[in-house]
Amino acid sequence: MFAGATLAPTKSTAETAAKQLFGAERAGSAQKSAPFGSYAKGCLAGGEQLSQTGPTWQAMRLSRNRNWGHPELIDFIKDLSRKAARQPGWNGLYIGDMSQPRGGPMLTGHRSHQIGLDADIWMLPAKRLNLSANQRESISSISMRRAKGAFVNTSWTRAHHEILKAAAKDKRVARIFVFPGAKVQMCKDEKGNRDWLRKIRPWYGHHYHFHVRLKCPKGMRGCVDQAPPPPGDGCQDAVNWVNDILNPKPAPPTPPKPSKPRGPLTLADLPNQCRSVLSSR
Repeated sequence: MFAGATLAPTKSTAETAAKQLFGAERAGSAQKSAPFGSYAKGCLAGGEQLSQTGPTWQAMRLSRNRNWGHPELIDFIKDLSRKAARQPGWNGLYIGDMSQPRGGPMLTGHRSHQIGLDADIWMLPAKRLNLSANQRESISSISMRRAKGAFVNTSWTRAHHEILKAAAKDKRVARIFVFPGAKVQMCKDEKGNRDWLRKIRPWYGHHYHFHVRLKCPKGMRGCVDQAPPPPGDGCQDAVNWVNDILNPKPAPPTPPKPSKPRGPLTLADLPNQCRSVLSSR
């Protein structure tokens, strides 16, 4: 519907749900690579597509067309997959959602992943790197959680720890989201320098995959970084999450008044550069 249209600054276009506009694009824009806006409100110029299969990775769920990102994200994934391939039982990584070809809000799923600097990496060890397109649609990752995320289960291995550690120690990485029990386990197991643990942040879900978020690349003035994690290794914060899972607070006697549902982002909500990202051919 929108893929072939050059976007003039009309009121109707500005009010169209941005996920419809960006979700219709099948290829990156013919522009220099640049992220515009923030992780949950932005777009990606000159997106690069991660090859479906490489020496140490495979992109999954190809039908979604979400294996796009800023070149710095592509390089990071290749680097991390080579490190993962050195772990016992791993030949590399299975890569889940990155971004759409031009970033922006997605038709389904994530609120973030909009500027080509986020990637979901499966917890399932990539033992086979010759999966067909059909197999990549049907195969699933595996959960690492136990007790609703308070603990890791028996599928968790030292290799998971080492791969997450390698990702966190990469200077390009801003933070990594994983379920609370995994962070607590990593805090218990790490005996060396613990500085890198600061980047490992507990968050809801994230037990089938971990979510890597890169910093804005140097010189990208239109890119908005997330505030850095709080000082320290963050281990006590993860323990607090776990305690809340194991001992949930009772519901208030009077439910709070529900907030008004937030409507979908429109093109008018995004940085002005996103118009040219959509109209570029």
